[in-house]
Amino acid sequence: MEVIIQPDAERAAQAAADFIARALVAKPDLVLGLATGCTMEPVYDRLVQKHRDEGLDFSRCRTFNLDEYVGLEADNPCSYHYFMRQRFFAAVNIDLRNTHLPDGMAKDLEVECANYEKLIAANGGIDLQVLGIGLNGHLGFNEPLSAFRSRTRLQTLSRMTRSQNAPLFPSLNLVPHCAITMGVGTILEARHCLLLATGDEKAEVVAGAIEGPLTAMITATALQLHPACTIILDDEAAGSLRQIDHYQRIVVPSDGESKNPSELLAVTKNGHRDSAVTAP
Repeated sequence: MEVIIQPDAERAAQAAADFIARALVAKPDLVLGLATGCTMEPVYDRLVQKHRDEGLDFSRCRTFNLDEYVGLEADNPCSYHYFMRQRFFAAVNIDLRNTHLPDGMAKDLEVECANYEKLIAANGGIDLQVLGIGLNGHLGFNEPLSAFRSRTRLQTLSRMTRSQNAPLFPSLNLVPHCAITMGVGTILEARHCLLLATGDEKAEVVAGAIEGPLTAMITATALQLHPACTIILDDEAAGSLRQIDHYQRIVVPSDGESKNPSELLAVTKNGHRDSAVTAP
């Protein structure tokens, strides 16, 4: 596990976008696992900017989102289908036929989950899985007590998760009670995982995920088992880490532009990163 700490949320989002862009340049047909939520918005904004300003090419990229609410149509403004189209897909040159999200309106949801797993496998598996982390430590919608070997499935959402997501809906009562999510086991099969967390409200759960014991009560602790996992934090999200001086911090030169040490963002010819600073 590699932990990279940056001074603020803006630079953390920039580092995550740079990481994704480097992987895409190294492997133009990258299979990219995507996340949603407020933490990801500035990452997508920066990727769109890279596409416009630098010609970052998404034409051969294939994407799989972590999750989708059950019962929301794709054109519902609160759905993740809608979020991804508005925040990212419509603004870059990605082929929409290569973008995939679970169908929360499927007639048979269990079949939909099984088919999603098959589709990921048919595309060769996920090269880089982008992740956020919930206040209760969930990855995707893998709520506490999710098995580390779990696959794409239906998941009942916890009260904390529904409350956390309520600001994105007209009212708490309209937040769905169930979602389709990639399983923890599905996530761990990605060749590289990249988790971004910002803000002091994430500090306690981030510390538990990185430095705490493996536990299904914090599903993000499963990332400790992954051989190639990078975690990017801002100072606030890193605030409760006990080994904070051990982890790699961003170099901020006098011109004010944050720059990562090159070895930390190096990408191999296969689109995966080489090892660098690791958490204990």
